Amino acid sequence: MNYLVLAPIVLVMIALRFTRLNILGWLAVWWIAAYLAISYGIEPPLPSSIIGMFMGIVTLALLAYLTVRTDDMNFVKRAAIRFLTDKKYTLPLALTVIALPLLAAFNVYLDAAKAPQPPAAGRTVHPPPPTEITFKGKKIDLVNGVNPYRELQAEDPEAFRAHLANGRKVYFQNCVFCHGDNMEGKGLFAHAFDPLPANFQDPTTIAMLQETYLFWRIAKGAPGLPEESTPWASAMPAWEHFLSEEEIWDVILFMYEYTGHKPREKEEVH
Repeated sequence: MNYLVLAPIVLVMIALRFTRLNILGWLAVWWIAAYLAISYGIEPPLPSSIIGMFMGIVTLALLAYLTVRTDDMNFVKRAAIRFLTDKKYTLPLALTVIALPLLAAFNVYLDAAKAPQPPAAGRTVHPPPPTEITFKGKKIDLVNGVNPYRELQAEDPEAFRAHLANGRKVYFQNCVFCHGDNMEGKGLFAHAFDPLPANFQDPTTIAMLQETYLFWRIAKGAPGLPEESTPWASAMPAWEHFLSEEEIWDVILFMYEYTGHKPREKEEVH
């Protein structure tokens, strides 16, 4: 605690006890005192997000305190009505009406103008997968496994096209909103996320990966990422809760077909 900051705040609050501040004045004093104590009286300093959260709690607590006594509520109502209707407050009212949206706009500008900050720690974009996963009670081998419908491309083209059609349906019903209709990671909701959804047209994404790797990432989503991929704010859901095994394999087929990439094949080590 920084007592050089907290001590003057306490002394000022004690001194104000001998004044005739009304309820609005006291609420303002307590709010300012809480802000100064939280922002400058705690060491090490708190992050701005935590300060904002605490001040939200303080604001709600003060408003709750205001509602305890009917006399206080009536006083505030009368003061608000006078401020809005009395001609002697015309200039302050006009300034308030102008200042509030300007302050909000300025705050938005400051947030938008901030330079992008690197993560607190490095992360692995394509982390090593586990050797196997469990999908709805079934073991899926991520090392030696293959897409069970890939072989139909040569053995039964008509059946393969049916799986592609199903994969297309799955993609445009579930994935297009983030990854986009061109699979470039520019879907309708893409820019609300950090990091942005993956760009499958980029040759450094699915072209470098085995189909079993994609199955793992789709099935388990962001919640299934290992520790080396943190910090990670991905909004990718765990699709195992919404899609069947066949639907996931089919959408993987469609992703490769649509982008023109070929999945990475198992490599023999000599």
